[in-house]
Amino acid sequence: MIRRIIRRIFRKPGRGASARRAVEPAVIPPESHPVRREQISPGSRRVCETLQHQGYKAYVVGGAVRDLLTGATPKDFDVATDATPDEARRCFRRSHLIGRRFQIVHAMMGREIVEITTFRGSEKDAAKTDAHGRLLRDNVFGDQSEDAARRDFTINALYFDPVTEQILDYHHGVADLRQKTLRIIGDPKIRYREDPVRMLRAVRLSAKLGLFIDPETRAPIREMAALLANVPAPRVFDEILKMLTSGHAIKCLSVLRDEGLQQLSLLDAALNEGEKFILLALADTDQRIRKGKTSSPAFLFAVLLWGKVNAAWRRLCEEGEHPNPALSQAMSDVLHAQNEKLVINRRIAGDIREIWALQPRLEQRSGKRAYGVLAHPRFRAAYDFLLLRAAAGEISQELPDWWLAFQEADAKKRADMLLPGGGKKRRRKRRKTENQASHAEESHAEKNSAKEDGD
Repeated sequence: MIRRIIRRIFRKPGRGASARRAVEPAVIPPESHPVRREQISPGSRRVCETLQHQGYKAYVVGGAVRDLLTGATPKDFDVATDATPDEARRCFRRSHLIGRRFQIVHAMMGREIVEITTFRGSEKDAAKTDAHGRLLRDNVFGDQSEDAARRDFTINALYFDPVTEQILDYHHGVADLRQKTLRIIGDPKIRYREDPVRMLRAVRLSAKLGLFIDPETRAPIREMAALLANVPAPRVFDEILKMLTSGHAIKCLSVLRDEGLQQLSLLDAALNEGEKFILLALADTDQRIRKGKTSSPAFLFAVLLWGKVNAAWRRLCEEGEHPNPALSQAMSDVLHAQNEKLVINRRIAGDIREIWALQPRLEQRSGKRAYGVLAHPRFRAAYDFLLLRAAAGEISQELPDWWLAFQEADAKKRADMLLPGGGKKRRRKRRKTENQASHAEESHAEKNSAKEDGD
């Protein structure tokens, strides 16, 4: 233990660490903030305690501290440390390294998986950028002050020590939270060029937390919005999904419009096809999430893309295509075109297709077909989708009302509710040959003769 501490004292700075003097943070004592160690997950507390016991620095960082300060419940708790990934891994029996360019450690603490990252540096010589200034590779270790400077907004550069219950604040993030201000760390133009997704993140955080975007942070967004076109599609997809599931999707949409970012996202094209339908869906999603319920990504993107699918489906039907293959073709065309702008992974795309494909099947309310639709794994999502279509005036309310009654009915009532036809195939009458017809006539004459004779 003593040898480890001595080695760390005289150890050279990490790879790429800057030689400049470290910035000292403001230390906020427990009596000046509401966050307590009991609010931190047990696994994260144990990770910090173990690393500190081994002579390392270790803190709960970022969004978890921010959310606890605002009274929200964090989704997860990440730990940052000055231990290298190999050093951190050796501190925990059940742990492993992940990542290639910048390795992090996943430590299994019971059923909880805690993500441990090493403080990142700001060595500009190690950074690799594209023609627009976006960082492609900048994965070096550094000290805590450099790690704080690497973070995007001041409210995310907060470090909570679950042992002492102190908060280390390098960029006045606590004050900004109290003043309801969202402020980027450093020169906004440089930071947006390094990672244009920060502009979308500014929209989401301001909407979610009810913050005003600082004028200097906000000013370059509209003129630099085009940089989002150079960001890998999966990253944009993830950020839009976070907006839609933030519980403040309607507010995010409003801020996107205000900041001139709407036209570069999926939301702009979707709203042109059916604004009422989408706003109803987003309002319902916000309400569900605020009540602690979940929301399916497949359902949300099925809503956003339905306007294009429906328009293409109708066009193909008008051109003479059968409705079922026409819908299949429309779904494929829209998803293929969308993947050129915003990649949707295969699993979610498969769920989206099933929700859409069930829409015409929900109109079939006879025989075994209705029972088959009711038993489908995506029936509930498809039914909720049908309700939205009715609320938007696309279809009659009578159809979702019938399915609601059908779900709640017992077996006998369900059978009585089915429409005539039952889906049974009618037997085709066999045409009689001339010999069969002649034989039938002779047989009929013999029967009549027998009746006349009293049999």
